[in-house]
Amino acid sequence: MTTIDYLFDGPATAPLTLALAHGAGAPMDSPFMTWFAARIAAEAGVRVARFEFPYMTRRRAEGTKRPPDRQPVLLETWARVAAELDPARLVIGGKSMGGRMASLAADELGVRGLVCLGYPFHPPGKPEKPRTAHLGCLRTPGLILQGTRDPMGPAATVAGYDLSPALRVHWLADGNHDLVPRKASGRTGEDNWREAAAEIARFLVDPRLTDPGTQAK
Repeated sequence: MTTIDYLFDGPATAPLTLALAHGAGAPMDSPFMTWFAARIAAEAGVRVARFEFPYMTRRRAEGTKRPPDRQPVLLETWARVAAELDPARLVIGGKSMGGRMASLAADELGVRGLVCLGYPFHPPGKPEKPRTAHLGCLRTPGLILQGTRDPMGPAATVAGYDLSPALRVHWLADGNHDLVPRKASGRTGEDNWREAAAEIARFLVDPRLTDPGTQAK
């Protein structure tokens, strides 16, 4: 079994750690992941841990493009991350696929919360194939940061889903799957990213996440 390598931002003594997994195509040190890890650590005063799934670790070592691991491998990796970082003080999430896998594992792992950046509610252009069955009964407090024109879950489509009351979606104006708006919108990617990070920072001080005497579920 390979060792999981982490990139950390923020103090190791922080009361909470936010573990972020990458999306299907880009690694843990992509510009998106690097920006959000540093920004959230600074704004929320938490430790942010980034890691890679096995296929991405192999891709980094071998320099060859690989498809994502199968779901059981991805979920097992999340279980290892939670065990190593302590679920009692852990919030999990990530970009796209990484966040989706975190949402599938959150209740079972007993973590404090869930943060998803650009959730893939369905494959691009295929709203008839939703990936939402588990989101209706999710017990872990969760926050999804979603662009209003995300091709994997635009606002009009997501409005029709039955989502758990434990889960909240915060919409980023005109954002795509990377939360970036069009120039014509009058907003910039930096505007949306800053708004998303500030919303995550507010979520991370929710008493359900920070009070050891409060159950996260």
